[in-house]
Amino acid sequence: MKYYAGLDLGGTFIKCGIVSEEGEIIAKDKIPTNCNSCYDVARDAAAVVKALCERTGVKVEAAGIGSPGTIDSEHGVVVYSNNLRWHNAPLAQAVEEATGLKTYVLNDANAAALGESFCGAGKNYKNSVLVTLGTGVGGGIIVEGKLFEGGHSAGAEIGHTVIRAGGERCTCGRLGCFEAYASATALIRDTKRAMQNDKKSVMWQLCGGDSEQADGKTAFDGMRAGDKSATQVVNDYIENLAEGIANIINIFRPEVVLLGGGVSAEGDYLIKPLEKAVAGKVFAGNDYAPAQIKTASLKNDAGLCGAAKYAMR
Repeated sequence: MKYYAGLDLGGTFIKCGIVSEEGEIIAKDKIPTNCNSCYDVARDAAAVVKALCERTGVKVEAAGIGSPGTIDSEHGVVVYSNNLRWHNAPLAQAVEEATGLKTYVLNDANAAALGESFCGAGKNYKNSVLVTLGTGVGGGIIVEGKLFEGGHSAGAEIGHTVIRAGGERCTCGRLGCFEAYASATALIRDTKRAMQNDKKSVMWQLCGGDSEQADGKTAFDGMRAGDKSATQVVNDYIENLAEGIANIINIFRPEVVLLGGGVSAEGDYLIKPLEKAVAGKVFAGNDYAPAQIKTASLKNDAGLCGAAKYAMR
């Protein structure tokens, strides 16, 4: 049995796991991220990989690391990451020098999609798309069992396709992006607006009278309590999410679309009405070559599993 190190580089923590070639995580840990430079990250990554290898008694063949930002995966360079404030950081080289392991780097959302395909909710499908509904909308695309990265590994920016021309301004600068309507950030924005327009909404009680306490659950909790304004927020959110997912299905026709991120925790309250909304937007209907919609299963382990899988090549 061969084993690989998978690392998920975040702005707060570096998560690391030792993963078998069959997709089993035999040990994992996390350490605070010191992102002053890629060399600081490499030093810390080397320490946690060494500790996990000593704990498990296994030899690691190679390392993979998922990083936020635009990645030149061929050369292992983080071209640009706003989260880490890096430009042209030679991350693979730095980790190789610190660990002595051949190291591969890919975008963190792509890593999560690859992880779900390798040993998560997408493992029984050759074609899948992961859509993460968090601060932004990210994701990754698996085509015939392989990760699709696009030219110079800069593609698959799912969140920055426009679903409403001239709509809400996105963090990328464009108007009407999928992210500007389907992220948890967008859901919270629309929840706050609905609260301001309805001073009697139960959502005020759920937030302790302070709209700034609204989060991604507030509208869903209000809907479950029978609140009309909350129900409208959820319905609008699902309709916007359906627009983006239908576009993804029409382009790639995956066998399954997996939803990750905080909003996906709503489960059937999200999935069931979303399936109905998407079915009416898919070209030629969803009877032939149907695309299922499911919740991703690996949660915080998806990125490190995918990074390890990437290193297995």
